[in-house]
Amino acid sequence: MIPAHTLNDGHALPAIGLGTYALNGPAGVEALASGLRQGYRLLDSAVNYENEGAVGAALRRSGVPRAEVVITSKLPGRHHRYDAAVRCVHESLYRMQLDHLDLYLIHWPMPRLDHYAEAWQALVDLQRDGLLRSIGVSNFLPEHLERIIAATGVTPAVNQVELHPYFPQAGLREVHARLGIRTESWSPIGRAGAVLAEPPVVAAARAHGRTPVQVVLRWQVQLGAVPLPKSADAARQRENLSVFDFALEEDEVAAISALGRPDGRLWGADPATNEEF
Repeated sequence: MIPAHTLNDGHALPAIGLGTYALNGPAGVEALASGLRQGYRLLDSAVNYENEGAVGAALRRSGVPRAEVVITSKLPGRHHRYDAAVRCVHESLYRMQLDHLDLYLIHWPMPRLDHYAEAWQALVDLQRDGLLRSIGVSNFLPEHLERIIAATGVTPAVNQVELHPYFPQAGLREVHARLGIRTESWSPIGRAGAVLAEPPVVAAARAHGRTPVQVVLRWQVQLGAVPLPKSADAARQRENLSVFDFALEEDEVAAISALGRPDGRLWGADPATNEEF
């Protein structure tokens, strides 16, 4: 049984989710349905992943009741204007063949265009109308969060950000804790790269009889973040879910966090400047 967090709007969010980027077409449908059968109850999609239809099809194929699954999508930069955002959410629902989405996020703030507050107002109104259960953002910096909260009086339930041992986001997590925002982590294991061979990760894996991936995901859980690992392989999906029956010691968590680097972003995608239309 996967534990869940209660968001600031009262809705539940599973403590781990399945990333869906690049899981498209028939193979993607099967991979996502497999994830649901393995026990995932949170699927993270986006308009720009071009797989919302696959997510909806996987939900139906899996046999898992709709009410048990939290389905997420994200608004791309080209639809930040109010009317475009409203249309985009409706199109997400049409593609997924759903009557509501459980979580909808603004994918990137794109401050140069400066329409993200307008996009946030659209999500606030769509939540009021019942099309969206929970609403949040992705890749927002503190100044972006403060701007939309001041503009609407509504605090995002979630901010999904790059977070892994090379980029632990301590300062931003403190802001989230103060505001009551739940942190979600994309690239939670750093794209399964060099971080898995780092001595603190390897030592913790040996001490607990776990894989390095499980150690990093458990580190995420103990930070209070919701990791979104991606895998199309059923065995790997089960492995990634098996992180709730052991705990890292405080010094192990600290040692993994100490791997953080000032330039720890994987691709240098700074939300102050990065744009994805």
